[in-house]
Amino acid sequence: MKIAIVGAGAIGGYLGVRLALAGEAVSVIARGANLAAIRAGGMKLISETGAEEVATAVTAVERPEDAGPHDVVLLTVKAHQVAALAGDLRHLCHDETAIVTMQNGIPWWYFHKLPGPYEGRRIEAVDPGGATSAVLPPERAIGCVIYTATEIESPGVIRHVEGTRFSIGEPSGEASARCTALSEAMIAGGLKSPVEAELRDDIWIKLMGNASFNPISALTRATMAEIYEHQPTRKVVAQVMEEILDIAARVGSKPAITVERRLRGAGSVGHHKTSMLQDLEAGKPLELDALVTAVVEIADITGAPAPTLRVVHAATDLLARSRRAR
Repeated sequence: MKIAIVGAGAIGGYLGVRLALAGEAVSVIARGANLAAIRAGGMKLISETGAEEVATAVTAVERPEDAGPHDVVLLTVKAHQVAALAGDLRHLCHDETAIVTMQNGIPWWYFHKLPGPYEGRRIEAVDPGGATSAVLPPERAIGCVIYTATEIESPGVIRHVEGTRFSIGEPSGEASARCTALSEAMIAGGLKSPVEAELRDDIWIKLMGNASFNPISALTRATMAEIYEHQPTRKVVAQVMEEILDIAARVGSKPAITVERRLRGAGSVGHHKTSMLQDLEAGKPLELDALVTAVVEIADITGAPAPTLRVVHAATDLLARSRRAR
C-alpha cells in the first residue's frame, strides 16, 4: 500500500517509521531542517525504553505534487491547518484514495452519513464556506482518534512517550475493505488500530477533555494537574463535560464514560501543559475551531443550552482574537 503522510511532525513521524518498517511504501511531506534530515538519514524513532529504530526507505518531498497519487493519505497536521492544505492534497489522490483525518476535535465530515435529522449538515467552524469539503469530499474520509503521545526530539527524530492506539472508522460505521486494509497495515507496524463502528463516540470522549482542559489552560496558564486539583476550576471542567455529553446525545452518540472517570484520567496526567497552552506560549495560533467552536456550533444546531461551555468559548475566542490583532 502506498501511504502519504502530510505533516511529518511528532505523530506523522511516528507513524512513518512504524509503517515503513512494516514494509509499506511511505512518503512524507516535510519542510526545512526536518526534510533535509529525513533525506539524509531517514526517520529515527526512539522508544519508551530508549531503543532506536531507523526507517531509511522513506520518500521525503516538500510538496504534495512531488509525491504523486497514493492509496492512503494520513493527514496529521493540526485541525486549523487543514483548510489551507486541502486544495494541495488533490495531487496525492487517485480515484480511490482515502484521507485519514487524525485531528483532535470535530472533523469536517462529522455529519456525513450520520443517520438522523442532521445528516449532511455542514459545520462552518471546520468547513468554512464549504471550502474544505469541496476539495476533500467526505466520501474519501476515514476517521481516526489517536491515543498516543510523541515528541519531536530533533529534525528527523521522534521520541515515543506512551500509547500505540489509533482507532479508525468509516463515517457510515461500516467495516469497509479500506479500513480493514489500513488496520492490518497499522497492526503490522506494531500499533493498535481497531476498526470502530461508533468512532464518533471516541471523538466525544476525547472532546470531553480537549474542549474543557485546553481552553481553561490557555486562559489560566495552568497545567492539567493544577486545573484538576483546584476545586472551583475542576467543577467548571466537570460542568463543561456534562454539557458535552448532552450535545453528543443530541446527535446520537452515547460515549461509554462518566464525567468522574474522564476527570480522573485527565488528572492522572500530572503537570502536563495542554497543546493549546503550548501553542499559546509558542506564539502559535490556538486550535480553537475544531476543539471548541465546532462543539458550540453543534449545540446551536441541536438546541443544547451548554451555558458553561459557551462562557469558556467566548473568553478563549477573545484571547485568540486579541492575540491575532496584536
